[in-house]
Order: sequence, then structure tokens, then C-alpha cells
Amino acid sequence: MNPHASFWEAVIGAVQSLRSSKLRSFLTLLGIILATTTLIAVMSVISGMNVYIAQNVSRMGADGFVVQRIAMMRYNPKQYLEMLRRNPLLNREEFDFLRTHMTNTRETGLSAGQNASVHHGKDTMDNVQVQGYSPNMAVITNIEAVDGRFFSEVENARKANVVFIGNDLKQQFFPNSSPVGQTIDVAGVPFEVVGVSKIKGSVFGQSQDRFAIIPVETYFKIWGSRNGMTYYGMALDHAHLIQAEEEARMLLRAYRHLKPKQDDTFAMVTSDAILDFWNQLTGAIAATAVGVVSVFMVVGGVVIMNIMLAVVTERTHEIGIRKSVGARRRDILNQFLVESAMLAGIGGLIGVLTAWIVAVLVRNLTPVPMSVPVSAVVVGVALSAMVGLFFGIYPAQRAARLDPIEALRAEK
Repeated sequence: MNPHASFWEAVIGAVQSLRSSKLRSFLTLLGIILATTTLIAVMSVISGMNVYIAQNVSRMGADGFVVQRIAMMRYNPKQYLEMLRRNPLLNREEFDFLRTHMTNTRETGLSAGQNASVHHGKDTMDNVQVQGYSPNMAVITNIEAVDGRFFSEVENARKANVVFIGNDLKQQFFPNSSPVGQTIDVAGVPFEVVGVSKIKGSVFGQSQDRFAIIPVETYFKIWGSRNGMTYYGMALDHAHLIQAEEEARMLLRAYRHLKPKQDDTFAMVTSDAILDFWNQLTGAIAATAVGVVSVFMVVGGVVIMNIMLAVVTERTHEIGIRKSVGARRRDILNQFLVESAMLAGIGGLIGVLTAWIVAVLVRNLTPVPMSVPVSAVVVGVALSAMVGLFFGIYPAQRAARLDPIEALRAEK
């Protein structure tokens, strides 16, 4: 018998089986559909979040590290409250000490910030992230200007009222013209716009372009230098990152007079730490998803096996006729295996479509970023087909071992 003809007969048989009993087919494939949908949905969330993590890591750079009062990703809520009580705010004097004594960094930057309202004429934008940056933060955090420039060391030293804005402010106040040289009011203080940042996009539905960056000395002049701030360091190169981080840690411990057995009263974060944290988080999510998907797949596979056993019983007479005209055991075995895999594969395709619809709805209606990767689609459909093959082996073998004479005696 032509193997290609046998394959297409099995495919046609699977389609006819689905069409002949739509409700039974749907219930048969429900477990596979749920498993595939869950798998692809989880992979889509992880894929969307990977974009955000990659963007943040790239802004910090492979050679960068950050000193914060608290790194929330390292602590549970109880530990976070303890750190909030114990860790003092970072301050300017401490930063100056760190900057003048560091030997393993090529750049040491400072930032402080808060939200404020920005005005231009009668137009207002509330809750704008106003950041005071040292001029070298443009290099440390990879800030790019699409119009104008970033402010200079001279402007920072003179405490000049100049501002570098994000795209949201540009579109709000100057949609049809260049804002460079124009004046906006930040928290009631007039500032000259010197540049516009490259678009960063949004994460979790929150725009990353709703900001105004001013010289850090100007920020201190307006809001004072006792507000919480963050230190940024860029190592000489990636090989010196650990040395730079340890040097900063020792200097800060010495400045704060911490004893050898005392814990750090500050937190340090590197690109590697962010990636490690994210890998641990996604690993836990993936492990949970694997457990859920496994249950669904096993349930779906068992249902498919039961349905295929029923199909074997229904087609016993047909199997007898095929064997009597020369069909081999392998032909019968392949027919039912292909049909079982087809059933599961169709369930996988329906699961892919369902997951895609869910991803579109979630991406448009919620702040959760979801992106359906092609690999998830391939894995989902392939896994479904493999489950169909595995759980279809017993029914296929049972059909292949039927005695043709006994099979012909069976009622149609």
C-alpha cells in the first residue's frame, strides 16, 4: 500500500471524525486546548517581560552598577520594611566621598527625582517624572537625543535652568514644532528646553517618555539635597565590574562606619543581578506552568486514548475488510497513530489561536506586555501532536492486532 495514500486517508479520516461529532471532538480536545493555551500564554508573558528587562539592562550597560537605598527585588515584604527602617537615605556628601575615592570606575553619576507638574502656556501635564541628573548620566544610562542635546558640565555647575524632555512632553506641548529653545515651567520654575530624548516606549502600560531631566545641581537648588538619591557607576570595563562594585561597597561601609559583621545598609544592583533575579522569577513561573500544562496534557491524552479505543471498536468491521484485501499491521497502526496525532494537533492549533486572542486582549486592555513568540507556537503544536502519538499507541496497536476474520464478524 502506498504510504502517502495511507497517510492522507488517515488525515481525511481524522477530519471526518471531528466533523461527524463536533461536541465529542471538542470535549476530546479540551484538555489539549487548555494545555496549549496555558503554555503559550505563559511564554508570551515571559517574552514580553524579557523585552523590558533587556531594555533596562542595556540602559545600565554590561559595565554598570547602581547603589540604592533598598533593592526591592531582593527582599520579601517583611525584609523590605526592615530595610526601610534601618537603611538611611543616600546623600550628596556620601556620593562626593565615593566619587573622589573610586579607582575602578570611569564614570560615577548621581540622580535624584520626584513627580511634578509641567506647564507650557495654558497647557499642563501632571505627574511628570522630574529627574536631577549629573551630566555624565547621559553616558552611563545611554541617553540619546533626537533633537538638541543633553546639558553640559558648565550648565550643571552654574545651576542653569535647562531641561531635557521626553517624547510625551514634546508631543503634548510642541506637537508641530521643535521645543529646543522654548520655555516650559517645571513645578512653577521656567526652564529652557535644550533637547528631546529618543522614544523609549511603554512598559506595563506606563509610558517611559513622561519625564523631564534637569541638572542635578539645579534640582538641589530647588528641592534641596537631602532627598533620596541614587548613585550610578560605570566600571573601567566588564572585567573590572566586580572590583568596582566591591570597591564602592567598602568605601560606603567605611563612610558609614559599619563594623565587619554588620550588614550593608544600602543595596547594590548590577546588570547580572537583574538578569539573575529575572531568570529565577521566570524559572519559578515556568516550573509552575509546566506542572499545570502537564496535568492538562495527561488528561487530554487519556481522553484521546479513550476516544480512539471507541473509534477502534466502531471501525472493527472496516479494519477486517482492509486486512482481508491486503492491508498490513503497519498500515493499520499508522492510520490510527496519524489520526490520534491529527486530533491532538488540531487541539494544539485551537489552543494557539485562543492564546493569540488572549494575548491581544491582554496587551490592549491591561498594562501587562505580552508577545507571542514563534517558538511558543511551534512548541505548543508539536507537544500536542506528540501527546496524541503517545496516547494513540495503545489504541493503534489494538487495532493492528485484530484478527481479520473476527473483525469481519463484527457488526457494522
